[in-house]
Amino acid sequence: MTEQEIIDRIKPHGNVKVAGAEAESATAAGGARSGADIYNQACVACHGAGVLGAPKLQVAADWQPRLDEKGFETVWMNAVNGINAMPPMGTCGDCNEDDIKAAVEYMIEGI
Repeated sequence: MTEQEIIDRIKPHGNVKVAGAEAESATAAGGARSGADIYNQACVACHGAGVLGAPKLQVAADWQPRLDEKGFETVWMNAVNGINAMPPMGTCGDCNEDDIKAAVEYMIEGI
């Protein structure tokens, strides 16, 4: 058998389509995600409701004391490295530091 015949013989017979995979594929292909995209994918579960004291989306009373006391860089690095109940990078398994920065910037937008 030729190599192409082997490839044709063992190739899958169908494809599985997973809801939301298009966004992941775009990211894997180099498409940038916005802070809102990352928040909605990985942060909303805790930051939407304030689970275990997580500061809520664009609520100045939750964010301002942290920003005043620690500054943006520390707040951002806490999100990257984890703090209290929040694991490193939150629940975003495919985020890098810039993605986390964009998500934090989105969460503090307008305060």
